[in-house]
Amino acid sequence: MSLDKMAVYEHGRSGLGRRGFLMAAAGTASALFSKSKPAAANGPSPAAPLPAARAGANQELLALEGGKPVRATRLAANFPGPLYYGEEEKAELIDVIERRAPFRWYGIGPKGGEPGKCNTFEKEFALHQQTRYALAVTSGTMALYTAMAGLGVGPGDEVILPAWTWYSCYNAIVAAGATPVFAEINDSMDIDPEDVEHRITPRTKAIMAVHIAGEPAEMDGILKIAQRHHVKVLEDCAQSAGATYHGKAVGTIGDCGIYSFQECKTITAGEGGAVVTNDAAIFERAARFHDLGQLRPGHKAMLGETPHFPQTLGGQFRMSELTGAVLCAQLRKLDRIVADFRDKTGRVMKGIEDLPGIQFRKSNDPAGSVGSAVYFLAAGKSQRDRFIAALEAENVPAMKMEGSVILPTVPYIEQKQNPNMDGSWPSFSSPSAKALKYGASCCPRSLEVYDRYVGVQMDPQYSDQDVADIIAAVRKVYGAVIS
Repeated sequence: MSLDKMAVYEHGRSGLGRRGFLMAAAGTASALFSKSKPAAANGPSPAAPLPAARAGANQELLALEGGKPVRATRLAANFPGPLYYGEEEKAELIDVIERRAPFRWYGIGPKGGEPGKCNTFEKEFALHQQTRYALAVTSGTMALYTAMAGLGVGPGDEVILPAWTWYSCYNAIVAAGATPVFAEINDSMDIDPEDVEHRITPRTKAIMAVHIAGEPAEMDGILKIAQRHHVKVLEDCAQSAGATYHGKAVGTIGDCGIYSFQECKTITAGEGGAVVTNDAAIFERAARFHDLGQLRPGHKAMLGETPHFPQTLGGQFRMSELTGAVLCAQLRKLDRIVADFRDKTGRVMKGIEDLPGIQFRKSNDPAGSVGSAVYFLAAGKSQRDRFIAALEAENVPAMKMEGSVILPTVPYIEQKQNPNMDGSWPSFSSPSAKALKYGASCCPRSLEVYDRYVGVQMDPQYSDQDVADIIAAVRKVYGAVIS
C-alpha cells in the first residue's frame, strides 16, 4: 500500500475535511519530563530533560479564541528518509556514475565497471529482515503486482483486504483479475481478524494484512485464520518498514511481504519497492514476473535450487542501479531512523498519558511500532474537528487518519469500474463478484474509526523544544475541548 503524500485523499466521501482532534489540559510539558523515557534499544541516548514549553502554553485561552499560541511559528513534520541523506548516499551514487553502470544486470563494456548495487541491496535487505529472498522492484505498487504473480493470484480468486488502505492494494488485486473483498479495520487502524473469517469463501486465495502507518497488524489472529482455511497471507509493509511483530520484521511473517521506498516512507530513494519471501516458488514466480518472464543468472543463483517454471509472461519492473545505490545507504540507517521515531513518539505519549480519559490508538505490539505518529480517540467528529482546529491554531500540526483511503467509498471502486470499462474484466464478471456490495454500507465500523481518530505526525528529528511544544499544546487544548 502506497502513501504518496502523508495526507488522505478522499474521492469517495463528501464533507470529510479536516476534523476535530481531541486532548490537552493545562500544564507545562517540562515538568512532566524531568524524567525522560529511555531511548529505544540501539537508538539514541536517553534525552536530557526537555526545555520548558514556550510562553503561552499554560494560558487558558486557546489561540483559536484569540489567545497566544504555544509556538510563534508553525511546526512541520518532514518525510524521514531524506532527512538522513548524507555522504553515504552520495558515495554510492558516485560509484554508479564512475562505473558507468546504471543497469542492474550488465555494464557498457571495457570503458565501464560492473553493476552491483541492486544485488547488494537485495542481499542486505534479506539479511536485515531475516528472510530467505528479497527482490528489488521499481515501486511499492509494482511490488504488490509482483507479489500477486508470486502467489499465483488470478481470475476466479478472491483476496481479502482492509477497507482502510491505499489504492495500490485494490488495484493490484483487480489487475491480477481477482476480486477484492473488503474487511473492517479496528482501533489499531489495521485489518480486524474478527471480521476476516466470515468473508472467506472457497474462492479466497489470500488475505492482505496491511501494516498501516507504522503499526503492525494483528498477525497471530490472521495467521490462525489463514492456516485454518489454507489461504495465503500477503503483508503490505509499504508504510511500516522497520516495524516488527513479536520480534519478527513485518513482511516476513506471512507467505510474502512487500515494501515501498517512495518519498514519504521510512527509507527512500524517491521510488522503489521490494518483495520478500521464504518460499522458493513464490520468489521464482515473482522474479520472472518482474523481468519479462525470465530468470536472470543473478536471481537463479539466489534461488539456490533448480528452477520450477519455464519462461513465461512478465512485466519490466527492474530497479535501476541508481535507486539501488541510494537504498543501500538508506537501509544501513533504517534502525537509526526507527529508533529516533520511537524516541520522539514515546516522549510525547509519556507527556500526555495522564490526561483524564485519554485513549491512544490500539497497538498490536507497542515495542514493534515504528512510531511515525501519535493518535488519540475523540468522542466524535465534531469534537475531533474542534481539536484539530485548536491544535493547528497553536501552531502544532494536527491531522485526521492519514495516508490511506476508505476504499469502498471511492466512486470508481464502488461502481466496480475496470480496465475494459465494459464489465467483461474477470474481477467483476462472475455472479459472486457482481453480488458483492461496496460503498459505505460494507464498512460502517471502518468509517466510525476514521471519524474519531486524530493525531500528530511525528518527525524523527524533532528537537527537544518541538517535543515539549507538542506536549504543551495537546495538554492545553485537551482541557478546553475534552473537559
